[in-house]
Amino acid sequence: MFKSATLKLTGWYLLILMVTSIIFSVAIYGSTFNEVSFRLERLQNSLRLEPGFAPDYTNSLTTSESNNASTHIITELIYANLVILIGGGFISYFLARRTLRPIEEAHDAQARFTSDASHELRTPLAAMRSEIEVVLRDKNSTKEELESVLRSNIEEVDKLTSLSEMLLNLSRLDHDKLELTAVDIFDVTKRVTEIYDKSNRRVIIKLTKRPLVEGNETAISELFSVLIDNALKYSPKGSQVHISISATNRQAKFSIKNSGPGIDAKALPHIFDRFYRADNSRTKHDNKGYGLGLALAKKIVELHNGELTATSTPGKTTIFSVALPLIQNQSNFPPRKRKINHDSANHSHISA
Repeated sequence: MFKSATLKLTGWYLLILMVTSIIFSVAIYGSTFNEVSFRLERLQNSLRLEPGFAPDYTNSLTTSESNNASTHIITELIYANLVILIGGGFISYFLARRTLRPIEEAHDAQARFTSDASHELRTPLAAMRSEIEVVLRDKNSTKEELESVLRSNIEEVDKLTSLSEMLLNLSRLDHDKLELTAVDIFDVTKRVTEIYDKSNRRVIIKLTKRPLVEGNETAISELFSVLIDNALKYSPKGSQVHISISATNRQAKFSIKNSGPGIDAKALPHIFDRFYRADNSRTKHDNKGYGLGLALAKKIVELHNGELTATSTPGKTTIFSVALPLIQNQSNFPPRKRKINHDSANHSHISA
């Protein structure tokens, strides 16, 4: 599809180029030929003043030179247009490819996303259908067996609910706007940590400086939820997860470190891709997700003009680091609020 579109766009570019070139060629021919004719006419007039002037011979010479000049100009313009045609063809194809490449990449990404989402939705539905069919065929099913199937189906429903919510959040990030206020990184971290670590023993927070950023509190809470949940999920039971919060002159820093199997170096560049799950020990976990959490986290950080990076030493530690722009003039917050639009941030946004 895109090959055909590329050729069509190349053709249009080349057509525009050649029409422009021909128009300029006609204009150049007209002005050049008029200049040559004018000079030949002046030469003819000057010859008339010479003794032995032969009108017929002079007129014939002038006509011949005029025809030669016309032929020479047309030949040069034809060669010039051929060069423009060949060179313009290559340039037009290059420009067409460059123009369509982002559209092609977006189309491919959307197609992969749709395919992966369909697959992820199909798996739990198939499991539920299979379990229900088995029970329906067994006329001697006990109450315990029926309860077991219902519990299993509830688990699958919970998975579908989680997946649907994640897909909805990603969809909102792609289409809505994000309302920004002043957000205290430490307060958000504490609230999220209390949800995942009710004993207050596994997650250790080190606060160097209490940073305030301009962001959407709901989105940032979701960001930290993903990172803290991942760190706890993929670290040994009972081990500690360390969070560090600090700030530089321009950025608020949040990093979270956990021990465990880590992430393979080959998988590390792809962990923020939607539905990506590396084939290593980190993903072979009872509570493995759908590969959307880190994609959502990445989108939220980009939405705030920040940066999310990950480093990992397999078998030792994994560190996720977040850098968000720091509020420079804190006296403007709270009452001031503003919305970022799609053009200014190069990303679409959600409303909390």
